[in-house]
Amino acid sequence: MSTTTGKNRSILAGLVSPVTETPSGAGEGASAPPPARVTERLSALARVTSGDIKEKTLRLVDPARCRMWERHNRRYDLLNPQRCADLLESLRAQGVQEFPAIVRRIEGDPAFDYEVICGARRHWSVSYLRQVEHREIKFLIEERELTDEAAFRLADIENRSRLDISDYERALDYREAVESFYGGVARRMAERLEVKETWLSRFLDLAKLPRDVVDAFGDVLQLRENHARELKPHLAADPGRSRLMAAARKLASEQSSRREAGEAVLDAPKVVAVLKSAAAGQGPAKPAAKPSLVKNAHSAPLFTLKPKGPGRVVLELSLDSPATNEDFMAAFERELKRLRPATS
Repeated sequence: MSTTTGKNRSILAGLVSPVTETPSGAGEGASAPPPARVTERLSALARVTSGDIKEKTLRLVDPARCRMWERHNRRYDLLNPQRCADLLESLRAQGVQEFPAIVRRIEGDPAFDYEVICGARRHWSVSYLRQVEHREIKFLIEERELTDEAAFRLADIENRSRLDISDYERALDYREAVESFYGGVARRMAERLEVKETWLSRFLDLAKLPRDVVDAFGDVLQLRENHARELKPHLAADPGRSRLMAAARKLASEQSSRREAGEAVLDAPKVVAVLKSAAAGQGPAKPAAKPSLVKNAHSAPLFTLKPKGPGRVVLELSLDSPATNEDFMAAFERELKRLRPATS
């Protein structure tokens, strides 16, 4: 410790040493205790000097001077007013950003000063309010010096428990990180992140799904790690894999058509069921046959045919129908021939 630092601490200790209050009725020369605010501030300074508190420097900047870190684990292009609704509401109400984003300084890029390590939604929301709603609001940041590996771990810790980041976004982040920072060894990465290797492996399997299978879900936000677990055995080998991939391409085209028409995409459980059925060599499930009402030439009801499984049908007569018995018999013979063709 330097002599100067020691002297500063001695002075600070003297300033915040316990104050002996002057008893009531003491002489005029007695000094009054310092105001409470001054004492609190001096105490805080003493704690900073002793290392009990670490002060951080926060800045308010133009979000346009900040870019996303290329390895950021959130898909910035998927952000929209719906996914950022809670932040937008808070920013509108408070007029300021409550929690700073974590950034690193950029050197040699005239277009940007910082890159965002944690805080994509905050950056998007502030930018949206400035550009779309023309609000005078700035981006609150905390600058840090971080290696790429440290930046990855920091971003992972911040977003791991959040529900607004999809499993697939997280899986892609883990796939790149295990190769970039841990030599492709999942065990080493799991130890560094302090997670179970089996848990990490599930996300790495999700990231390995073929592109056609990912597109079959229509929306990566509803693609979960458990879906990859269900499909993994069927992707292991042919012929199941080939059948599954063909079904995935067909589904992907259907999902694209639904989005273009403004319709909701098929939900994930339905997609998984279709792909598994295709892999097993089963065709798509046929819709259950509906009851059909048989009428005569004058539209008078005769009877209703209700399918009850393979080779069975229940006939319910409309006994209050104005039709004749001949109408009933003719319609019955006609339907019987249609449903049960004569054998040669």
